[in-house]
Amino acid sequence: MTDDVKILAIETSCDETAAAVSQNGLNILSSIVASQVDWHRKYGGVVPEIASRKHMEFIEPVVEEALNEAKVELKDLDAVAATYGPGLVGSLLVGLSYGKSLAYALHKPFIGVNHIAGHIYANFISKKNIKTPVICLTVSGGHTDLLYFKGYGEYQIMGRTKDDAAGEAFDKIARYLGLGYPGGPIIEKKAKKGHEDAINFPRPFLNKDNYDFSFSGLKTAVINYIHKKTQKGNELNIYDIAASFQRAVIDILTEKTVKAALDKKVKTVILSGGVAANKRFREVLKKRLNQYKVPLYYPELKLCTDNAAMISTVAYYQYLKDDFAELNLNADPNLKL
Repeated sequence: MTDDVKILAIETSCDETAAAVSQNGLNILSSIVASQVDWHRKYGGVVPEIASRKHMEFIEPVVEEALNEAKVELKDLDAVAATYGPGLVGSLLVGLSYGKSLAYALHKPFIGVNHIAGHIYANFISKKNIKTPVICLTVSGGHTDLLYFKGYGEYQIMGRTKDDAAGEAFDKIARYLGLGYPGGPIIEKKAKKGHEDAINFPRPFLNKDNYDFSFSGLKTAVINYIHKKTQKGNELNIYDIAASFQRAVIDILTEKTVKAALDKKVKTVILSGGVAANKRFREVLKKRLNQYKVPLYYPELKLCTDNAAMISTVAYYQYLKDDFAELNLNADPNLKL
């Protein structure tokens, strides 16, 4: 064990090829992300086969750039880490195989990291003095998880989506409206010109006495609304649809999170995942939490979406516990916290 731990982390769970080097967990020396959005946009979503092939193309130069920017040589590393789930299995295997091979060649420990944990820990990079326990809401294209975060490595799942993730619902509605991909930023942009109360879309699970989420029914309600309007030859107000849909999602996420914060009597709430970048969502949740004098924190924009800096931070705390993985560790596309 040293007092100056340098870890190279790799993240390839979906369509971002990322590598980062951290020093003692929270000091990020480099963070490189190669996006594949332009390749997937014309298909309206991520194509797994294209994603894995692009990862194979990008992985080596991305890792080299991360090392160069950090001014770190391979021999200076204390460990190598990589995401092993959840995500697209083909994508995961590229980063995981590369990371394990590198660790083997360097005779360094290998650390397998949960992608969802990475999103949570991104908060501690942006704001290093967050006191635990906290309530954390992780919202992305593949995950909607509400959990009680007691401390590093200690989680209690309070609720999660029963069907579509919130970010997935944004992508599907944007695709149905012909707005393109990724859906979250596009819906948010259109919503700014619309009225949030124009259409009363349902809020599934909002009044249920639990912390679980469901967005499939909301998605279907929006699609049915569009279908009926189109059948009758009525003009669609895309801005109102976007604003009303977005507000329905925000209301569900906000009320469940506030309920959890009050029930657990925490003093802080943190957000993570790509949907945490939605400004309107942050405004509404912050306003509700302010009523109870509970502060809200979230990562800076570049740490909300997939990146390897967050993976390196989780890896550091696993390193301190000698929580290393065998080199036969396999990808787990359905990995849970």
